[in-house]
Amino acid sequence: MGSGLESVIGRLLIVGARVSALMVFAPFLASATIAPRIKAAFAVALTALLYPVVAAGLPTLTSATGWKVAGGEIVVGMIMGIMLQFVFEGLELAGQVVGFQVGHSLANLINPLTDVETPILANFYQAVALLIFLELNIHHWILRGLAKSFQYCPPGMVVLTPAVAEQIWRAAGGMLVIAVQIAIPTLIATMLIDFTLGFVGRASPQLPVLFVGISVKSIVAFLMIVGTLRFWPGLLEKYFGEALATSEQVMHLAR
Repeated sequence: MGSGLESVIGRLLIVGARVSALMVFAPFLASATIAPRIKAAFAVALTALLYPVVAAGLPTLTSATGWKVAGGEIVVGMIMGIMLQFVFEGLELAGQVVGFQVGHSLANLINPLTDVETPILANFYQAVALLIFLELNIHHWILRGLAKSFQYCPPGMVVLTPAVAEQIWRAAGGMLVIAVQIAIPTLIATMLIDFTLGFVGRASPQLPVLFVGISVKSIVAFLMIVGTLRFWPGLLEKYFGEALATSEQVMHLAR
């Protein structure tokens, strides 16, 4: 009786380790605005729901393999969460670059997702991304991916290899690609304003180009951001889909 109960508890801990790691690193689920007790309750509920589905393929924990299996489960949950988090980090980088170009880099606010102070445009970009994230039901994709991960990356089979590290570094490099693609329309528009004001300043030295430039660039940047927002849902759906596909590839490599 005791041995059977210990086996069940060990398997629950395996599932709980993967779920908990995902809750720590995944966008929205890891938000600092969600109370820790709510996260813990959700992790327990999700573990209870997943256990009957995946119990047949779970190994039995022993004192010799317990740390290895638990560590592997934490790594798998972390991979799933951090791949999607890279998308949000790319958008934050885009907001920081645009804010610096426009002159808003010193206007900082507390980011509700991370509870740290970041530039105001970076906050705005991440807030819009979070709304699109929820509108596209990406959190449902995460939960479905979590359930399927027990099939293509069974517990106890996780092995970190150089190929896994390489794939994660490539995914991290994708943050720069996302930042460039999101920020480039506004950057080009504001750079054209800089060039134009430079020529105007040479032609009319008495014109206060510096003060005029800040206002004009702010207006143009606002109009460009509003004009390009309609393309964000399609772009972000692509980014999130690629992030989930990459996490699946990494877990296949980690077997």
